[in-house]
Amino acid sequence: MANHSQLGFQDASSPIMEELVEFHDHALMVALAICSLVLYLLALMLMEKLSSNTVDAQEVELIWTILPAIVLILLALPSLQILYMMDEIDEPDLTLKAIGHQWYWTYEYTDFKDLTFDSYMLPTTELPMGHFRLLEVDHRVVIPMESPIRIIITADDVLHSWAVPTLGVKTDAIPGRLNQTSFITTRPGIFYGQCSEICGANHSYMPIVVESTPLIHFESWSALLSS
Repeated sequence: MANHSQLGFQDASSPIMEELVEFHDHALMVALAICSLVLYLLALMLMEKLSSNTVDAQEVELIWTILPAIVLILLALPSLQILYMMDEIDEPDLTLKAIGHQWYWTYEYTDFKDLTFDSYMLPTTELPMGHFRLLEVDHRVVIPMESPIRIIITADDVLHSWAVPTLGVKTDAIPGRLNQTSFITTRPGIFYGQCSEICGANHSYMPIVVESTPLIHFESWSALLSS
């Protein structure tokens, strides 16, 4: 989760988020190269006199036409690769349905017969010592680590958005429509997210908590809730 005075992204916990962080760094390096070139040319123009040959040179016009095209290609290719990765839905080991309400989430584990629960934010008066204010919920989403997870997202009333930054997941929940995305967690842990679409007065009070556990622990948890 985010920390005070944090400048970068949260630690990536899925392959998609790792790719997004790498693309962010790549885009910053391209932007740095462009800024350095522009500053160098500005300094050159201020310190040296320009001749009419330099201003009207066909070679210069050719360069400043080709360079932007190269920059766009350098940004577009990795961006398209990530977009296609985010839309891939392989054979999932687990399918989860998330339904947004004002102002809580309902989760259905569709591979199990009776594994459905509502997830509400814990009020401050019930918050255990050491837990995070406005982020903890009464029922976490528990998933097996290193397993392909498909999540189907919709809403019951107004627009919501299911977002967990450290997993690189953000998908709109739209009434009457089923959106889907997939991810794989690469490590055990507890990952926090929030509704990322303004959905009313208590929009800030419907957090998302995903707990990634080894498969054997997930099986024990699911058996306990299904019984």
